This record gives sequence, C-alpha cells and structure tokens, in this order.
Amino acid sequence: MRPSERSGRLGVGIIGAGRVGPVLGAALGGAGHAVVGISAISDVGRERADVLLPGVPVLSVPDVVERSELVVLAVPSEELPGLVAGLAETGAWQMGQLVMHTAPEFGVSVLDPARASGVIPLAVHPAMVFTGTSVDVSRLVGVHFGVTAPSAVLPIAQALVVEMGGEPVVVAEADRPAYAEAVATATSFSTAIIEQAAGLLSDAGIDAPGRVLAPLVRSAVEEALARAGAAAGSTPDALPPEV
Repeated sequence: MRPSERSGRLGVGIIGAGRVGPVLGAALGGAGHAVVGISAISDVGRERADVLLPGVPVLSVPDVVERSELVVLAVPSEELPGLVAGLAETGAWQMGQLVMHTAPEFGVSVLDPARASGVIPLAVHPAMVFTGTSVDVSRLVGVHFGVTAPSAVLPIAQALVVEMGGEPVVVAEADRPAYAEAVATATSFSTAIIEQAAGLLSDAGIDAPGRVLAPLVRSAVEEALARAGAAAGSTPDALPPEV
C-alpha cells in the first residue's frame, strides 16, 4: 500500500518496553492510531506496558511486526542493527510497512536490510529525558524530534511527530552522529554538574539541595540557550536532552 493510499489510522506495533517505546505508543494511541501489540521481555517492561498501554497484548517481536502497519523500534542503539537484520533474515518485514526507529545516532541507513523488503524507513528521535511513566506523554508536547527520512516520505515522519505533540527538526543522514553527540553531551554534562553541585550543598549541611539548585539551573540554562539562539541568528528554542 502506498503512503497516499493509507487512511489516517494505523495499526502500531511497539518493539521495546523501555522508557521510550510505551510512551510513544501511548502518544500515538492518543492521536487516534491503534496500538496492536508491544514486545516486552522483563517484568518491569511488562508492568510499564500494562500501565501505559492497558489492554494492548504483549507479543513476540515477529508477531508485533506481522500485525503492524507502523513498527516503532524503541530499543537500545547497540541492539538496533542486529534486530533489523535478524528480522530481515526471517522474512518478517512487509512491503509498504512503515518502520520507525528512535536511536539518535542512526539515520535510515540502519534500516537498509528492511528496505530491501519494501518497507518505508523513518528515523525519529525524541530529544527528551524519559522517565517511562505517564507524565512523559504530556511532556512530549513541544519537544523537538530529530527526523531523518527519504525526501518522498519525510512528510509522513513529520506528521507522526506532530501527532505526538512534538516539533520535527530535519536532520540529514550524514549529520546524525553530530546530532547524537550534541544530545549526549547536553545530557551527560548537565547530569554530572547538577549531581556534583547537589553533593557540595549536601556536604555543606543544606537540606533539599535539588530545590535550591532548581531555579538557578533553570535560569542558567535559559540564559545559555538564549545566547546560543542569538549566535545562530534565530529565536532560541530549548532542545531537551534524551537518555
């Protein structure tokens, strides 16, 4: 089925029940799509899926792929190439199926084994730190998503992001590693500095150091983002980090 022939409602399958997959599934379900299945290995993942996607069956990975028009691959980056290739070897991918991964460092080339079966490849990374709880669904509103896709199907990826409440930012295939490095730098540096500062305040006998630091950190980040936006000659928009 060509993208132009699709109805607005898709059967969505989620592979991965970590902090990201169930949240995106809930957001897509809230946009009117039907979540038809999710794969989950651990008890924690199953519990998360049950909370965020009540009534959605927990299935094997091949069964999720078989039932879905849109497959969301929300797995750790190091597992993604092997997963895509393994499913290609078993003939699981289907012609015209949308396949969207969430890894920041990869564009659509990592989906080449699936593209050989005629899938439509999308790379959509939500630039946010996820808790894996229902609060993340509302936090997606206004979050920027790094989007990479072939030009003919880029509007599909952008539309899915908008449906989840986010704002798509197009990232060229060759620029995905730099994009991922920027996101990782912001995440790891911010976390390390805040933990260090909180430790110093705690050692100084200050109770609830997080509360003390919160307004300081927010104002410092806002000022830094304003300077970054001015240097780029555009109005600054916060780009939240992702874990």
